[in-house]
Amino acid sequence: MRSRTLLLAAAGVATLAIAAIAGARHLPEVHYYRAENVAASFAKGAVLFAEGTNYMIHTSRRTTPGMAEVHPRDTDLIYVLEGSATFVTGGTVVDPEHTAEDEIRGTSITGGETRVLRKGDVIIVPDHTPHWFQAVEGPVLYYTVKVR
Repeated sequence: MRSRTLLLAAAGVATLAIAAIAGARHLPEVHYYRAENVAASFAKGAVLFAEGTNYMIHTSRRTTPGMAEVHPRDTDLIYVLEGSATFVTGGTVVDPEHTAEDEIRGTSITGGETRVLRKGDVIIVPDHTPHWFQAVEGPVLYYTVKVR
């Protein structure tokens, strides 16, 4: 009888411990953006979300070609919503400069693979991979999810 009581007591303590751990676990906050706020973010091309996580969400907008870029720590997942652009990946960045921590920019890319991105296309650019919007038929609106 005593061993049964001890077993039940141990099970009770274990249950309380599990409940305490589960209750103490902090769940991340849910972030919700209404359509009009997302549209306003796309109108200027902005960071929609970047709050201490290993990812960021940009509402990106291009009307002209940009500089070539390399992100040593971030993989870019790009989903095109509107417009089209000639996009180059790989190759070598021309005149590379560190413009910020973990950010290299240059005037263009030599070599690399050229693709035309259109509405509905998705492209994943791994970290350390040069990439460049060489030509834009825009405006081009696209989500960029940066994963670190």
